[in-house]
Amino acid sequence: MHDDISSLQSNWDFTRRQFVVTSLAAGFALAVQPVSAETITTDTKGLDAGEVKIPVKDGEIPAYRAMPASGGPFPVILVVQEIFGVHEHIKDICRRLAKLGYLAIAPELYARQGDVSKMTNIQEIIAKVVSKVPDAQVLSDLDATVAYVKKSGKGDTAKLGITGFCWGGRIVWLYSAHNKDLKAGVAWYGRLTNEKDDLHPKHPLDLVESLKAPVLGLYGGADMGIPVANVESMRAALKQAGNPSHIELYPDTPHGFYADYRPTYRKEQADDGWKRLLEWFKKNGVA
Repeated sequence: MHDDISSLQSNWDFTRRQFVVTSLAAGFALAVQPVSAETITTDTKGLDAGEVKIPVKDGEIPAYRAMPASGGPFPVILVVQEIFGVHEHIKDICRRLAKLGYLAIAPELYARQGDVSKMTNIQEIIAKVVSKVPDAQVLSDLDATVAYVKKSGKGDTAKLGITGFCWGGRIVWLYSAHNKDLKAGVAWYGRLTNEKDDLHPKHPLDLVESLKAPVLGLYGGADMGIPVANVESMRAALKQAGNPSHIELYPDTPHGFYADYRPTYRKEQADDGWKRLLEWFKKNGVA
């Protein structure tokens, strides 16, 4: 009997180590507080919105899902988090899309590696968690999210799009090269190239020839982390490959210009980018 209990205990410990995050954090990540007075808050009136659990290969991960309260199945948009995880801003983006008739879902893609919501600075978040998240795991979890939505009967995965911000912007490019069923992607200021390692073997610039869905890239000309030269290299590679993807570069605009809760927010560029996002999805069959 004791052996059985020990075995159960070791299995439980393993699961606990594997999934550090079992439910989503409330509010905004500590690293981004205090939030700006310009922060946009979208209500849940007319929506079915809240946390769900996504079955994945080794357990389950939490996600935020928002969709119209009645009707369906709805076109589906995967929403990929910034480096701050699925905190209030990402949830609000899901609600914004749900108000427009989409099923929007944001899985917590760091669930195994750590809870970034309680960390107070970006360097710690990157060193302790983000750098340890394998690209292969992320792509697999996004596939599992699509499977969950399809099984629920609420999402029309034949009309599948993806959008992501910062860390998630890079993932949009990767997922667009990964999933042949994806209709379109919108990448907000995601890195296009970087150092490579075993967990991150390829970056967007390496995957131009592999893209299976057109991507709209939205970038800032004054982004301190993504040089304009990188953006121009990506543009040139897309053009050479005859790829229908498009990159919009906003002059004198910083990284994080859509993040209405942070000082980097630029309303004019954010509104223009959102309008382009909706047009891009509609044009490419995600509507």
